[in-house]
Amino acid sequence: MRSSHSLDTAFDDDRLIADAGLLLPATLAAHLGLRALVNEHLDLGAAPGRANVGDKLLTLVMSALAGGDCIDDANALRAGGTAGVLGIAVKAASTLGTFLRSFRWGHVRQLDAVTRQLLGRAWAAGAGPGSEPFTIDLDSTICETYGLAKEGAIHHGYTGVRGYHPLLAVAAGTGDILAARLREGRANTVRGAAHFLTETIGRVRSAGASGQLTMRADSGFYASEVVGVCRKTDVRFSITLRMHKGLRRMIEAIPETAWTPIPYWIPGGADVAVQVMAHNLARWTARIGLGAGIVTAKNLRRRLFGLPGRLTRSAPRTTLHFPARWPWAADFAAALARLRALPLLA
Repeated sequence: MRSSHSLDTAFDDDRLIADAGLLLPATLAAHLGLRALVNEHLDLGAAPGRANVGDKLLTLVMSALAGGDCIDDANALRAGGTAGVLGIAVKAASTLGTFLRSFRWGHVRQLDAVTRQLLGRAWAAGAGPGSEPFTIDLDSTICETYGLAKEGAIHHGYTGVRGYHPLLAVAAGTGDILAARLREGRANTVRGAAHFLTETIGRVRSAGASGQLTMRADSGFYASEVVGVCRKTDVRFSITLRMHKGLRRMIEAIPETAWTPIPYWIPGGADVAVQVMAHNLARWTARIGLGAGIVTAKNLRRRLFGLPGRLTRSAPRTTLHFPARWPWAADFAAALARLRALPLLA
């Protein structure tokens, strides 16, 4: 057998696809009508990046699902026959940079409208809680940046890190990001939280969550405005308080029989996405396609999304070939069949 050290190499096959398993989230995105939603709601006006916004956004989402963490990584989707699997016009990194630099605050709010409708469509397709009790985890995170001229991130925040301090609302138990709101890095934890929570509650109700809602948060969100939103909207709440002697005495006076256990995150469940649409598409692909609960992004990429493939054409059919004896072939086939059975929304 010829040694691998002496193999000839050539980058010359237009039929090969490195991440052919992206067919799964691409199928789900198509059936949820994601590209049409973006084209309908995102209007960049006369900005240079205004054309084909649906294809540009989907390129970024699919790149994130493949593990890309910068704009240049999206160029990997232009290799071989990948575009034929994704069903979109894959855009070059330079085009995506122009697109992202065209965004202003109002355009971000337009994308909020997209994610709101997308959540409702995914939950209607089987990913939602229906009439079951539903818990919203309200939190914030620190997103470090490295440029010195990024708007909203030029100052160090309370942790000493230069970056952004976004608000997140996450579905307990599934990891769906229900809503996200970018804030400057030096914003204190509770800034804008009451308005953000009001929007989140309205979003999950309109998406189909009809059961009892509960909001959980740490002590950074212990504020009368946040509690007031919960009471006004009939949402139960659990907010951590900073411990002091008087509070400790009150807690110690509660009998053991009065305590009720709360099912908190399973290990590894508290994932945080910067790219919210990509994060949720991965979650919904697992839940709708595989019938699974929380599956880590690493496992999805290794077993499904990163599956290599090769396109062949024999009129009138095009076939996507995968490696023989792939350990998770049955899971992939079952997920693809379930996702293709969803109604195709425009």
